[in-house]
Amino acid sequence: MHLIIPYAASHAFTGPEVWVDFQLPQLQTLLGRLQHHQTLQDTATEMALHMPHERLRAQTLGWAHDALTLPWAAWHHSQNKPHATLNPAPQAWMTPCHWQIGMDQVVMANPEHLHLSDEESQQLLEAMQAFLQEDGLQVTWQSALQWHVQGDMLTDLPTVSLDRVIGQNVKHWMPDHPATRPFQRLQSEMQMLLYNHPVNDAREARRQHTVNAFWLHGAGVLPAEVTPPAQAVNMPNTLRASALRGDVQAWRQAWQHLDATAVADALKHLEATGQVTLSLCSEHTAHTYTAAPAAWHQRITRLFNKPSPAAALQALIKT
Repeated sequence: MHLIIPYAASHAFTGPEVWVDFQLPQLQTLLGRLQHHQTLQDTATEMALHMPHERLRAQTLGWAHDALTLPWAAWHHSQNKPHATLNPAPQAWMTPCHWQIGMDQVVMANPEHLHLSDEESQQLLEAMQAFLQEDGLQVTWQSALQWHVQGDMLTDLPTVSLDRVIGQNVKHWMPDHPATRPFQRLQSEMQMLLYNHPVNDAREARRQHTVNAFWLHGAGVLPAEVTPPAQAVNMPNTLRASALRGDVQAWRQAWQHLDATAVADALKHLEATGQVTLSLCSEHTAHTYTAAPAAWHQRITRLFNKPSPAAALQALIKT
């Protein structure tokens, strides 16, 4: 069993008040029985296109974690249709979003803060379809913030995780690659199209952010041979929403729930089988722990020096 925890720590939460009376008893017990095995770290000069938890998940699937493309859209599509013939076309996710345009930068607002309804989302996609089809893109509505895209235009297209860009200057996250240029042109066309769309007119009247852009992510082709994970993988998103909106109290409460559920299950699995892998992730770092036999003196040391969950989590955001 491999438990991967995204946003186990976040650079949004750095003050000492974050860790006051921060008790996670199941995590403390689990850490006391595991040993640090691997660190995945963004470099000081360059951040990877994909989040650490996504790269670890890619490793479990036998993919190269440092690849420019991680085909999450194609993988999820195959999981939902396991008996369908493997689709060789490149696929991606498209998320409608709002770009806050300033003098010196263009910042991606959190798409979830749009509170976009299904009806609004479907109307916007319908308006865009003719332009998308001209570029050979087949776009299918999946949910308000997730549209499935496929087409040759996606071939070899490097895309950046949506979470990488939320709250950031989008210009810093547009890869300088020939395959991105048609999408930059399409992005400009869609901004003009959506500017006076009735959905946006109504949203402006309600003083809501308009939908003035889209973000492509999870692009790529699913490998012809997918290696089954050696371990069952659990990657709960319990902490994501509170971390992205910078709500420390909600994040602490979400951790309490996670500790009592997924972490407790991992501890039970360790007790039953003697094997478990735990990966704690922040936006730029992941620390992986595995079960390993310990000598008698190591067991005694662990007994009297129980690791602090707060210290393990703070280690993920040290600069």
